[in-house]
Amino acid sequence: MSRDPKEPKISTISPPAQEEDQNLDLALRPKKWNEYIGQENVKANLSVLIEAAQKRKEPIEHVLLYGPAGLGKTSLAYLIAREMNTNIRITSGPAIERVGDLASILTNLIPGDVLFIDEAHRLNKTIEEVLYPAMESRTIDIIIGKGPSARTIQLELPPFTLVAATTRIGMLSGPLRSRFGGTFRLDFYTEEEIGKIISRSAKLLGVTLNDDARSLIEKSSRFTPRVANRLLKRVRDYAEVHGTGVITKEMAEKALALLEVDERGLEPTDRRILHAIINKFQGGPVGLQTLAAASAEEIETIEEVYEPYLMQIGFLERTPRGRAVTKLAYMHLGIKPPEQNRLL
Repeated sequence: MSRDPKEPKISTISPPAQEEDQNLDLALRPKKWNEYIGQENVKANLSVLIEAAQKRKEPIEHVLLYGPAGLGKTSLAYLIAREMNTNIRITSGPAIERVGDLASILTNLIPGDVLFIDEAHRLNKTIEEVLYPAMESRTIDIIIGKGPSARTIQLELPPFTLVAATTRIGMLSGPLRSRFGGTFRLDFYTEEEIGKIISRSAKLLGVTLNDDARSLIEKSSRFTPRVANRLLKRVRDYAEVHGTGVITKEMAEKALALLEVDERGLEPTDRRILHAIINKFQGGPVGLQTLAAASAEEIETIEEVYEPYLMQIGFLERTPRGRAVTKLAYMHLGIKPPEQNRLL
């Protein structure tokens, strides 16, 4: 079968993802611009950048995408490459450990390539500094040797576009952020948008999905496409094992109960974090390091995975003294708030 000329070739520089993630990407990732649901303002701005670059017959300007995990930053990078009819090369911040690693990647690009760096906030400062001239003047300086005999050679790079994604834009240095031509924040999706994504994914997976079941999965998806697709696949598995394969509301309820996901999308770790604050720190505030130790979770995991959603639904808030549980969280968990709780 011949390849669609607009379909970007994929070169995975970083270690391969788990098979489940690869299958999810292949089956459910949007292949065309109009298949990407949501983030309308970001898409409109990117469309202008892409069309302008095409008219000038130049690579699109460097793009920085930021926001909570699972909102479609990687999918947008793929679509940018597709719209520019070029290849995409993929790596991540943790995978680029040395300057030599970055030099190898950059010097192997071909004109017009899109280089996608996920988790860009985990690039070390030395790597960031090497990126400055690469992005600005398409050159890279390599130091050969050590001590008095060391010398620097400058390599010319082909025209390319860097698309970087991060969940923590504040950890990128100011000089690096300023070199992106477009910086866009991806926000949580609406329930209506999540419903459309679930319907599209169900069709691609060949799943029969009742409206009531879709609505239940939609409400449990944390306003996040990645979570919606993961839950859909797990509910599909349950329906195939314990039913006829048709996803009814009853099947969805049983599958989500087995996964310990409630009607607001809270998972066991969400509840463990909230219970730790309530039971050990009287509802807070509590410092992040202390909370991480009390809930047996890593600080980065709390900040990047769980906290954004808990704050989005009003269950958790940040204060100058740390994190505090809100009255809404007490009500959801069926716990009476302390009478002296300042959130009453």
